[in-house]
Amino acid sequence: MRDDETVDSGGTAAPYPGAGEEGGGAEGAADAGAVTGAPVGDERLERALATERDKHLRLAAEFDNFRKRTARERQEAGSRAQADLVLGLLEALDDIMRFADLDPATVDSATVVQGVGMVEKKMIKSLSGHGLEIVDPSGHPFDPAFHEAVATEPAGTEAEDHLVARVYQPGFVFRGQLLRPARVVVKQWLG
Repeated sequence: MRDDETVDSGGTAAPYPGAGEEGGGAEGAADAGAVTGAPVGDERLERALATERDKHLRLAAEFDNFRKRTARERQEAGSRAQADLVLGLLEALDDIMRFADLDPATVDSATVVQGVGMVEKKMIKSLSGHGLEIVDPSGHPFDPAFHEAVATEPAGTEAEDHLVARVYQPGFVFRGQLLRPARVVVKQWLG
């Protein structure tokens, strides 16, 4: 018996699988093509494989383009947000530049102080419009999540224990995220 022969159920050798079966059929012919080297099923499999590889490569390229596009869009959105913030501060910067050009001999100090106060209000208004909140806890209970105690002072009554007496430096929260805690003096009941 040769290597390409099989034994059918009757014990006789058949030249290819299915040849010894009744009717042989198309299945036997397809197998015969595979055994004799005729590319009946192989071409179809190779085309299917090539198609799937092409689909895979296209999908991978599409995903890579999507990833690059979203990264670029995220960066552009961040740049636009920063530009909006800077644009809101330009008026205050213009006012500061005008103060720098003042002649100290012709302007009294009260006018300068008033002008600086106006610039401060303008900056706070602009930054508040972008989501900045000032943490000024005077008279409120001390909260270590938003306040930093830099000193203590005696409280007059037990009810004033752990209340903020003074604020050395205000804190800032930007869209729910603490940027800087308020630095405060806390009352402490010693009684």
